[in-house]
Amino acid sequence: MYISLDEMKRASELTREGRLLEATRIIRQALGETSATQPASPGAAEVALPPGQHASGDSDISDVEFRELPPSAHEVAPLLLPQREAARAQPDRFRPASFEAHRFASNGRTHAYRLYVPPRSDDRLLPVIVMLHGCTQDAADFAAGTAMNELAAQRGCIVVYPEQLARSNSMRCWNWFDPSHQHRGRGEPAMIAALAADVVQRCEGDPSRVYVAGLSAGGAMAALVAQLYPDVFAAVGVHSGVPAGAATDVPSAHVAMRRPARKPGAGATSLAVVPTIVFHGDSDRTVHPDNGCQLIAEAVARATVSDIELQPQEQCLTLAGRTVKRTIYHDPLQVPRLEHWEIADGTHAWSGGSADGSYTDPSGPSASAAMIDFFLAQQLAPDAVRST
Repeated sequence: MYISLDEMKRASELTREGRLLEATRIIRQALGETSATQPASPGAAEVALPPGQHASGDSDISDVEFRELPPSAHEVAPLLLPQREAARAQPDRFRPASFEAHRFASNGRTHAYRLYVPPRSDDRLLPVIVMLHGCTQDAADFAAGTAMNELAAQRGCIVVYPEQLARSNSMRCWNWFDPSHQHRGRGEPAMIAALAADVVQRCEGDPSRVYVAGLSAGGAMAALVAQLYPDVFAAVGVHSGVPAGAATDVPSAHVAMRRPARKPGAGATSLAVVPTIVFHGDSDRTVHPDNGCQLIAEAVARATVSDIELQPQEQCLTLAGRTVKRTIYHDPLQVPRLEHWEIADGTHAWSGGSADGSYTDPSGPSASAAMIDFFLAQQLAPDAVRST
């Protein structure tokens, strides 16, 4: 099949006049097709071929003068366009990374937070990590110090950094020791869980892969939130923190930080078995390192009560010139469910963090890298995810 010169001239004239239905009819009839009014395929591009461009497929259409088509011609434009050009004309799906300040209202109070969204080029649901800063810190400082955004860009994770209100705590500590913030559906834990759910919904997050981590008071709050919302958070990371329920006021908080309870499960708020990774320096003078041991002991006790068998495996490592004792607890499927990193000479600071932020120990092994590796091995079962 071919189109004669006269037919092509006539089709070109009609195209220049905007009479595209008639032009298309002439071309289709010349190719032996009986119908010239078939509907266009969904999503096809809305431009005609430029001069000299050849269409792909069985047609020999060529030399149709390029022009922008009026809206009334949209339904016939794809007939003059090869498939590869239609695909190229689709909107670019790539979205660059962003790190922006937002506000979130909950329980009559509005919290500022920072939100990191990695670059993405498709609609896959992404893991979400909630990061809780320590006392005197804010979201930007904690993001800089942990360098979690850089790792999240590589691993494809959304990261949320809520900020404590100065009016809620003059040192901007999370109130993990206050009974009004130790129950599901109340106070700061409720806000953190609601914020995580909001980000999942708005930013195409994966509700089965939401995690929470924190440093010091943020670590203590992370441990508490994970216990209160095991249907929201698939795992928790606690750096230099204390177990959930370890204190009920300021005096008992200071006691817990310096002399933690030795009895496994003494401060447990629930029997929820939440995968947990703990980092603690053995030279921490602010929160006693025994708190890290207590966190793991309580997690093991909860697993035992739930008939979950965990096998510990100890590793003595030298990383960046530092001695590290790493204990991994695997389930029968060899999935790591607990990890305990004890850092020799480690202080009350984020291990392996950046000097761009406060309370960091750049010479230590990267807590951020270890946590994100651990988190991505955990996922809530579909029937365990809270509907939002």
